[in-house]
Amino acid sequence: MPVFTWKGRTLAGESQTGEIEVGRQEEAVEVLRKRKILVTSLSPKGGGFRMPKLGGSGVSTKDLAIFTRQFATMISAGLPLVQCLDILAKQSSKPSFGRVIGEVTREVESGSTLADALGKHRKVFDDLFRNMVAAGEAGGVLDEILMRLATYIEKADALKRKIQGAMIYPAVVLSVALGATAFMLIFIIPTFAKMFTDFGGELPLPTKIVLGLSGLLKAFWWVIALLIAALVVGFQRLYATENGRRQVDGMMLKIPVLGDVLLKGSVARFTRTLGTLIASGVPILSGLEITARTAGNKVIAEAIMTARASIREGETVSAPLKTSGVFPPMVVQMISVGEQTGALDEMLQKIAVFYEAEVDSAVDALTSIIEPVMIVVMGGIVGGMVIAMYLPMFKLISVVAGGNH
Repeated sequence: MPVFTWKGRTLAGESQTGEIEVGRQEEAVEVLRKRKILVTSLSPKGGGFRMPKLGGSGVSTKDLAIFTRQFATMISAGLPLVQCLDILAKQSSKPSFGRVIGEVTREVESGSTLADALGKHRKVFDDLFRNMVAAGEAGGVLDEILMRLATYIEKADALKRKIQGAMIYPAVVLSVALGATAFMLIFIIPTFAKMFTDFGGELPLPTKIVLGLSGLLKAFWWVIALLIAALVVGFQRLYATENGRRQVDGMMLKIPVLGDVLLKGSVARFTRTLGTLIASGVPILSGLEITARTAGNKVIAEAIMTARASIREGETVSAPLKTSGVFPPMVVQMISVGEQTGALDEMLQKIAVFYEAEVDSAVDALTSIIEPVMIVVMGGIVGGMVIAMYLPMFKLISVVAGGNH
């Protein structure tokens, strides 16, 4: 087994160091946490051993959905749990994912529950996945839970792609417009500038402005690049803080058209996640906490956590959601009806289906608005520069024509 060197602090704040021999880095953190030690540094002794990185970069949502659906099908067919995992580990198209499934298999063989075994790979299997599996094991309906989980992952991934597409499209078009403008100012305009110098005489104001921008960009492009980099880093640091993220996420929801897409996407994700968890037997308090972590928007997450506190005090989910002012009235009303009738999970799934369809419509509306706007913007920028460059030529032609007469 590999040996890890660690540094940490006790609950009293006392610094401690030591070595620990475990199978994986995550296990070392778990063991030390049980000893009431907050780990501040953990590295393989001698630097010779390092587990491959997993999670977002190693295992895609598509891989996880395929694994879950195949797993559910095998369990339904009556195959033993360990045999299912062993087959899935061998047939995995990604070696990193295959190794993870293999480790889960060995944990289950040694007597761990499936949920506990998955819990040792938190970068691959999130809280939602593990809690639903735990509920499925406890209720003896693991195959049904896994099938429901596979459907959830597929729908959540499709929703995520739609929202990302809605945000990426205008960013790409704007980047192309700015790139084309910079290219013209740096490489094309200076050629005209030399020609105009030979002409002599007074240049039109639009031409002077474009030539000034070209000279400024050529001389101080590095300053502009540094400024953009500083703005990006500053935004990232702001977004990393609680208040910063709350402000940015709040402003994003208020952006015309795009904010509508983001809000509907957040509502669809919230209702789909919570509905799936409740239907799978996960307690509502745990379900709301998991849902808040996967909300993708700080304002929405805080509204969900307020609803969780309300439930803990014996009140309803719908009341704090209404008070937040974030959720549409229809959503609040349907959740209230679901609570009163005892069919909250079914009502949440119906809301999710409705809002997923609404996201499709909102994305189409956003695309139909952005396309003509971007065409006008790009045409205005490029066309404006071309006209500014040709104005002196028109002036020269009129002078030459007047001289001939």
